[in-house]
Amino acid sequence: MTAPRNPNILVATGLFVVAALAAGVGFGAAALDGEHRRSTALITALRPDYVGDDRIAPDFNLRDRAGRSVRLSSLRGRTVVLHFWSKECPPCIEELAESLPAFDELVQGSPELALVLVTVDPDWESIAPLIPPSMRAPILFDPDRSVVERRYGTKLFPETWIIDPRGVIRARFDRTLEWTNPALLSFVRSF
Repeated sequence: MTAPRNPNILVATGLFVVAALAAGVGFGAAALDGEHRRSTALITALRPDYVGDDRIAPDFNLRDRAGRSVRLSSLRGRTVVLHFWSKECPPCIEELAESLPAFDELVQGSPELALVLVTVDPDWESIAPLIPPSMRAPILFDPDRSVVERRYGTKLFPETWIIDPRGVIRARFDRTLEWTNPALLSFVRSF
């Protein structure tokens, strides 16, 4: 003869088994998702969800170190790599010293590309010691953040926008990049 079973114990045991299975499946899925994200990070960054087919980059007019006015729309016809940074950002300084100059050199030899650096620092004197002598890309100043924060919504640095020759935003990266990566250069040139 079998002992009578308490229905509450059966329900509790069943719920425990279901919860344990769900937790195990959830943990496994999270681990696989994390691995998938790492392996496809560059590709996913290249086509973020919020970049629309016809979203035109906000135009702006900022001054360079010589006080000349530079308008983003004057670069139409070229793919623009718009890079926001600050001297208060250690990853920005590292990127500026290590891989960005090599990308700048590639861009300078390519009439269909333009690299534009925009800093929120106040003036040339405040950043001059950080700029590698080989950098020829224009450096524009936005100390009141009227472009960086208000037009582009950037609050953390570095951040890079890829804008196609028609002025359409094609990608946004909100982290440092390995500027010498052939896949990145190929992507930028694909427009």
